[in-house]
Amino acid sequence: KERKSVSEISVIWKCSKNKINYWLHEYKIPKRTISEAVYQKYNPTGDPFKIKERLTSKEIKLLGLGLGLYWGEGHKKNKVSIRLGNTDPRLIKAFMDFLVKICGVKQEKITFNLLIFNDTAEDLVRGFWIKALKINPEQIRGKATILKSRKTGTYRQKAKYGVLILQFHNRKLRDTICNMIEKI
Repeated sequence: KERKSVSEISVIWKCSKNKINYWLHEYKIPKRTISEAVYQKYNPTGDPFKIKERLTSKEIKLLGLGLGLYWGEGHKKNKVSIRLGNTDPRLIKAFMDFLVKICGVKQEKITFNLLIFNDTAEDLVRGFWIKALKINPEQIRGKATILKSRKTGTYRQKAKYGVLILQFHNRKLRDTICNMIEKI
């Protein structure tokens, strides 16, 4: 009931782990997987999100937008995090609103990484994103990743403020969002 590990139970009862495993097996008490145990360790109070169930028409549109953005722009190869990168702050803000308003993620738990060109001032770019998204400066993690500047093309103008990558580390929410997309 308390979701303790075999090791913790063996210490409490002053017996071997083998004995605990024997009795778990004997009484057909299921054990958590290592993945479940690790998830619980890092989320002792439960999931750090709660998908909203009753949605207004405006929230239904935000749900559709959020799923579409993740489907089109999200980094789905990462199995443990929700990641989405873009140069447009409106797109990042819309996805952030989806995570906060529909998925129940606390905004301060969302972090960001920044990719900029080598001829761009990092402080200026950080300031731009902080102001555009109204986020805490500490949410942009570490130093920016520096890319070699492209002197020509329209991408250079669009990426004047770099690429901001939004991320929220939670495999269960990532899987939930992917399952919602699959149902579509």
